[in-house]
Amino acid sequence: MRIGRSYKQHGIGGPYDVIVVGSGIGGLACAALLAKYGRKRVLVLERHYTAGGYTHVFRRPGYEWDVGVHYIGQMHPRSILRRAFDDITDGTLWWADMGEVYDTIVIGDDRYDFVAGREAWRDRMVGYFPEERAAIDKYLERVTTAARSARGFFGEKVLPRPLSAIAGGALRYPTLRFARRTTLEVLSELTRNRRLIAVLCGQYGDYGLPPAQSSFFMHSTVANHYLGGAAYPIGGSSKIAASILPVIEQEGGAVVTSAEVDQVLVDGGRAVGVRLADGVEVRAPAVVSDAGVVNTYERLLPGEVTDRHGLDRQARTIAPSVGHASLYLGFRGTTAELGLSKTNVWQYPHDDHDRAVADFAADPQAPLPVAYMSFPSAKDPDFERRHPGRSTVEVITLAPWPWFEQWRDRPWKNRGEDYEALKGQLTDKLLAALYVEHPQLEAAIDHVELSTPLSTQRFANYQHGELYGLAHSPDRFRQRWLRPATPVGGLYLTGADIASAGVGGALFGGVLTASTLLRRNLVGAIAKRPAVEEPADLNPRWAR
Repeated sequence: MRIGRSYKQHGIGGPYDVIVVGSGIGGLACAALLAKYGRKRVLVLERHYTAGGYTHVFRRPGYEWDVGVHYIGQMHPRSILRRAFDDITDGTLWWADMGEVYDTIVIGDDRYDFVAGREAWRDRMVGYFPEERAAIDKYLERVTTAARSARGFFGEKVLPRPLSAIAGGALRYPTLRFARRTTLEVLSELTRNRRLIAVLCGQYGDYGLPPAQSSFFMHSTVANHYLGGAAYPIGGSSKIAASILPVIEQEGGAVVTSAEVDQVLVDGGRAVGVRLADGVEVRAPAVVSDAGVVNTYERLLPGEVTDRHGLDRQARTIAPSVGHASLYLGFRGTTAELGLSKTNVWQYPHDDHDRAVADFAADPQAPLPVAYMSFPSAKDPDFERRHPGRSTVEVITLAPWPWFEQWRDRPWKNRGEDYEALKGQLTDKLLAALYVEHPQLEAAIDHVELSTPLSTQRFANYQHGELYGLAHSPDRFRQRWLRPATPVGGLYLTGADIASAGVGGALFGGVLTASTLLRRNLVGAIAKRPAVEEPADLNPRWAR
């Protein structure tokens, strides 16, 4: 199922009040909120053949895989994130609870389960590390405090600049106390137990940086996000974009695919529309970019505009995030027959994440720094109906961009023997990691396909194959210019780069941008909407 209407078959239509460049969850959320709360006709332009960004799926005969949605926290009906999803989908998107254990951290031969519920999680960690009870309690306190500070920090981004100049410092300070320090710095104050630190940082792949490089604020938002458990969209991750489209279209908007934007048009210092790759120009009073900050400032804006405002220098003050390789696997046999569970597995070679990452970057023959295993066919209760007798698994690791840069200009599927040899090497390593966890799968394997940072570059248009846009380092959160409004009148940014990594972070990037355009506190409006209760037979734990 392709989401959106093809530009080549249906054209553009119009006129429109706002043009959104890119159909990731940030762009779609922004468009839906502008339609719903502002009655705006919004045109979303997507260069790919289907809408959804990292929420889309790709298919092979008998199989489908998500490319970026592996689990989402805080999906109980009364959470602000769930209310936001319900708002932008009119309550048509349903979620399956992943159960008590959502993540298992494997270090060597030792296993550590992350269980749903703050107190349950705390008790399980104390059970693993009884001598570290005080450190675990202090850790939870700091994570909670840092995560709660986010509302003021992100709320400051939507204030008009004069008001931000007055009140912005006070709103940002509670977060910056945590954001400007690395995760390792903070945790090292709490404990000297290296294994405990490694376990607490066992989800670092969700934001892409190991403890000595990541901002503790980013770590805290992710850790806090999952303390209540995790969920997966029923029907697969493509249901997210498919459920948002009608909300955009009901006000006369459209999501158009295979429509690559070549440039944002600027006239008299204001963005007035876009020019597509085929030369067609589309005008609107406002343009929102969900293409990433670097792409927007270095590729979409005219050079003289970028130079005038120094935007290219701003965009390069923060390094790109990590690249990744993802192994997509199809198996003959149902989830039950193959003994698969919903629980994600994070497999590590030892308890020094930073050293493992550095060793692997220096030598592809070194052990994988992480092997993350996700089981989408087990998480989605509707998968068996769509693909009877089949199961899917994804195994993901870090993959440094410099390894692949030499092939960036070679055509897809024709990059030569050396490239295929490197892919084969990574495939073998990822398969070996999976078979340690699930040896029974080796006899049932039916499809194997590996994506690399070049795949990300080609389909997501990130020039270094980065997974999470801008790196979530302490320096990133010091940048006050990372906000929806840009120095170019009528041009706005949205998505993860102005908020944070992950589906939830990118979605709230859309909320911030729509709030800025409408000059309205949409977080408050979303929080007031009635909770959508799920049928009791759909999701028993959260429907009670």
